[in-house]
Amino acid sequence: MKRSRQNKILELIDQYEIETQEDLARYLTEAGFQVTQATISRDIRELSLTKVSGRNGKPKYAVNDYGGTPPPAFLDRYARVLQDGIVTVIQADNLVVIRTVSGMAMAVAAAVDALGIEEIAGSIAGDDTILCAVKTAELVPAVMDEINEFWKKE
Repeated sequence: MKRSRQNKILELIDQYEIETQEDLARYLTEAGFQVTQATISRDIRELSLTKVSGRNGKPKYAVNDYGGTPPPAFLDRYARVLQDGIVTVIQADNLVVIRTVSGMAMAVAAAVDALGIEEIAGSIAGDDTILCAVKTAELVPAVMDEINEFWKKE
């Protein structure tokens, strides 16, 4: 339940400009999770969420950007999101197409982005599919290897 809830938090903060713990609790409740303020606070700390300036200038929650590869503790968390969410990873020319469990694409895309893979120019997530645009088709196998390293980790 914790993993599912934390994956949903990552999805929600990517989708909405969530300014407060109360807002986050409301979104989680609407998504079917029963949470307390203490649970929200703990999840925010464990996911290392930070506040950044939103589009309206007000602070909102976001995944902490380490400007590169995150510390090992966070890599383990991202690996769990990838392990729980990814179904397949395939190449389509210069794209890496990641199929996920329904509803997990945004959380998996956030985890892939947090890995800081320099060869990925950008990613787009839907409900169960992510398209990662890789700088060249020749770089795709290396990107897939890096994603697979976390996804297939045991």
